[in-house]
Amino acid sequence: MKLISLLSSLLSLSIVSSIISVQAFNVHHAFHSRRSVQSLSLKSSSSPPSPSGSPSGGAMSPPPKPSTSTPPSTSSSSFSSSGRTTTDINHELSLGTSLTSPTPGLQTIDFGGVSTSGLSHAEAALSTAKTEYINSPTPYIQNQRIMGINDDVVAAVGREVGSRYPPKIVEDIGEYLRANSGGMYEENGRTWTDQEKGDFERIIDEIYEESGDITEAFAKTFHLGTTLMSPSKRRSIWAIYVWCRRTDEIVDAPRSNLPGEKTMLQDLSEWSHRLERLWSNGEVVDPLDVALLHARINYPELGIEPFEDMIKGMLMDIPDLGQDRYSTFQELHLYCYRVAGTVGLMSTPIFGTAEEWGWEEAKEPALSLGVAFQLTNILRDVGEDADRGRVYLPKEDMDRFGVTEEQIFEKVLDQNYVDMMKFQIERARGYYVKARRGVR
Repeated sequence: MKLISLLSSLLSLSIVSSIISVQAFNVHHAFHSRRSVQSLSLKSSSSPPSPSGSPSGGAMSPPPKPSTSTPPSTSSSSFSSSGRTTTDINHELSLGTSLTSPTPGLQTIDFGGVSTSGLSHAEAALSTAKTEYINSPTPYIQNQRIMGINDDVVAAVGREVGSRYPPKIVEDIGEYLRANSGGMYEENGRTWTDQEKGDFERIIDEIYEESGDITEAFAKTFHLGTTLMSPSKRRSIWAIYVWCRRTDEIVDAPRSNLPGEKTMLQDLSEWSHRLERLWSNGEVVDPLDVALLHARINYPELGIEPFEDMIKGMLMDIPDLGQDRYSTFQELHLYCYRVAGTVGLMSTPIFGTAEEWGWEEAKEPALSLGVAFQLTNILRDVGEDADRGRVYLPKEDMDRFGVTEEQIFEKVLDQNYVDMMKFQIERARGYYVKARRGVR
């Protein structure tokens, strides 16, 4: 069997775990221990029917009529604090590229690099915060730990991570890697003794091992799957996972709001600037950056765009700047691309493709798998997201099935909700079917 792209390794995990694990490599929601769809905290107004007989995917069937005629909600509980204007959203959606698909009514859209011409409100705020960070000699109060590593991460791993080596060692290793990048980065002519080279290589190995420990702590099934890969691919995937993990922690970690503490936007601006400097200049700030730089050098096709797009996806979840309601599935598709589909684009240069298959053939199934995973998480987390004031379910679907926002927030389960969820599950399964086409 010939396997291409992200799908090769991700679907091989299903052999290990007996299923395609949602926790395998989704970036945003799957990093948390949450309830399944069946255990949503919804109060049943009537006994829901058995979900047996659900379609296996493919073409979307039209939604059934709602069992009751319930108008869309207009109460204060439906208030959205979205900072994304309709103009911003529509412009971004218009720039997406629909990839060829044999599945009627089920498109996979590539939103790579899509942005508003004058930057969206959120991206403009990020750009301003980044400029302030760059121009400030001592921008913010520094945390004791490196960025994206907090109490939750330390507790999951069982020890402090990312602090084993002092800044000078990290800086020297960065310089060493740049000098051995095959011309990717400018060299300064410095030479190293054999002892120094040996020490640097040993430390790089240890940093990768720590990246693997972080990966295993949060995604055990996925980590098990990576053991089937070659050492170079395995370690590079760990480095990517850890960058995604840290990005997620920057957004989701609790904040004390104490005077002088960095805001989420300030953290993301610094994180975005660091990403740009790593890609353009090979700069590393902490030990875990070393692993990503090493992977970047070993896999030159690994581009910065999906990493930047993921940060845009994180912006979409920032209160007052992002989006906490989605009018259409196309809007939700953009979110799914940014927080999950991007992982497929990060991974493809590492996994590679079968000889007779290229990037273009791999892209659609890789992005489809990201959409499928994220839709699965959204359907699983309806109750928890409602507790946070968020509704990811497209409003156009809720209206068609007679499901209101009050119902979501009050966690009332009725036949309308069951029918809508069956429709959403069919859609997600359709994307899993598209993803499986990446296996040859």
